[in-house]
Amino acid sequence: MQARGKIFDDISQLMTNAMGVAQGAREEAETAMKSMMDRWLADRDFVTREEFDAVRAMAQKAREENEALKARIDALETKG
Repeated sequence: MQARGKIFDDISQLMTNAMGVAQGAREEAETAMKSMMDRWLADRDFVTREEFDAVRAMAQKAREENEALKARIDALETKG
């Protein structure tokens, strides 16, 4: 009977070790995939959200300044 218990203990230990190896392999695969995606994204010259928002704000300000200048020019042209 004790031989049977030893066999089950050995099988249990083997399964535990296999789960640990599988977990390690999964974590390694996730790390490799994340690294590959980071490199791919870096090669595409994508901008960050902060950079996009900054350029958008600059464009909005330039648009407003252009509209104000156009209004001034129109006012000067109607006077003259």
